[in-house]
Amino acid sequence: MPKVRFDDEEVEVPAGITLLDAALDNGIALDHNCGGNCACSSCHVIIIEGMENLSEMRDDEEDMLDTAVGLTLQSRLACQSQVKGDVRVTIPPKPAI
Repeated sequence: MPKVRFDDEEVEVPAGITLLDAALDNGIALDHNCGGNCACSSCHVIIIEGMENLSEMRDDEEDMLDTAVGLTLQSRLACQSQVKGDVRVTIPPKPAI
């Protein structure tokens, strides 16, 4: 089974699960205001290692990422990123309101 490291916590997950579901199934706090429907950017994560072990980015995810705070070239939406192998992820801090 693939391993996903969210900052300091590593979990084993079944292949094909999204990063969002991997986090939620393992008690890792990850915002998801739209319920994982690619309608917001609240589940924005930054891939540190293993980008090649995620599903390809679709146009709708790329468009929605444009609204993410702290966007990087390694950014993905956790709700759209299906795990195919080991991945290391950081959850960026949310801006103070």
